[in-house]
Amino acid sequence: MERIRFGRTDLAVSPLCLGTMSMGSSAWKRWVLDEHDSIPILRRALDLGINFFDMADWYSLGRNEQVVARSLLRMTQREKLVLATKVFYPMSDDPQDRGLSRQHITLSIDRSLARMGTDYLDLYVIHAFDTHTPVEETMQALDATVRAGKVRYLGASTMYTWQFAKMNHIAAVNGWTPFVNMQCQYNLLYREEEREMFPYCRDAGIALTTFSPLARGFLGRTAGATARTTYDPYQDFYGDDIDREIARRVRELAERRGVSAAHVALAWVAGSPNRNVPIVGAANTRHVEAAVEALGLALDAAERAFLESPYRPRDEINDQNPTRRPRALSPG
Repeated sequence: MERIRFGRTDLAVSPLCLGTMSMGSSAWKRWVLDEHDSIPILRRALDLGINFFDMADWYSLGRNEQVVARSLLRMTQREKLVLATKVFYPMSDDPQDRGLSRQHITLSIDRSLARMGTDYLDLYVIHAFDTHTPVEETMQALDATVRAGKVRYLGASTMYTWQFAKMNHIAAVNGWTPFVNMQCQYNLLYREEEREMFPYCRDAGIALTTFSPLARGFLGRTAGATARTTYDPYQDFYGDDIDREIARRVRELAERRGVSAAHVALAWVAGSPNRNVPIVGAANTRHVEAAVEALGLALDAAERAFLESPYRPRDEINDQNPTRRPRALSPG
C-alpha cells in the first residue's frame, strides 16, 4: 500500500487508518473484542500495508492500548508504525482523572506509554474540547509532552472550528507546539465539517482524519443490527427521511457497481476532494479487506452527485451535545 504525507509533518501514513475502539476488553462494552480475537485483525491490517493505528486511553479503560500496541510491536518494528492515542474522557470515578488539565495530561501520557510498551507516540490527540480548563493550560501541557520527547505530533478531535482555531492561536503566540491533525466525523449523512473545519485545515496545512465513514454502520447495514450497533447509544444520530434516502441511493449504486454498500460509502469518503485519511473499524479480517478494496473504487462526478444531492444542512455533532440527533435544518 502506498504511503502519503500526513499534512505538513514528516509522517508517512497509509491512506487508511485502523480505528481500534472495538479491541481491548469485552468487559468494557459487549461488542469489544478481547485480545485473542483482536490479533488476527491487526495482523491482517499489517499484511495489507496499513501502518496507521488509532487508539485512546478511554477505550476499554486502558486495555485497548495494551492489546493493540503491544500486539503490533510483537509483529513489526516500532519505526514502521504510526501510533496514535487520545486523552480526555474519564478513566475512573476520580473527578481529576479526566479532561485536559495539566495534571491529567501529564499523568495520562506516561500511563499510555507504559501500557503501550513504547517510549513515544507519533500522534497524541485530545478527544474533545475541555470547557472547564483554560486553553493556555492545555496547550502548555501538550507542548511539554513534545519537548520531553514523548510525543512527536499533536492532534485534536470533535470540536467546533472556532475552538480548534483558538487553541492553535494560543500555541502560536506562546511558541508552543500546534496541532497538525483534526479528527472528525465525516460521511454521506454528516458533512457539516465541509463548511468551516475543512477549509480551515486546508488553509493551515492540517491533516484530516475522518471517522464513522459508514455513519455508525447505518450506510453499510444490510440486515438488522450488528453486535456493536445493538449497544451503541449514538445510533440515534441517524435515521430520518433524508438519511434513509441517501442510504437507498448507496445501495442502488452498490448494486450497479457489483459491490457492497459499505464499499460505496467508504469510497465516497476516501475520494472526497477534502483530502482525508478515513479511520475504519473492524470486527473481523474481512472488514479490513473490504476497506482496502474500497480505496480502489473510484466514483465519478455523476455518481458522487447522485449520492450527495438529497443532503441538507443539519445540527453539528459535537461533544458539547453528544447525544442530540443532528436534525436536518429547515431552509431559510
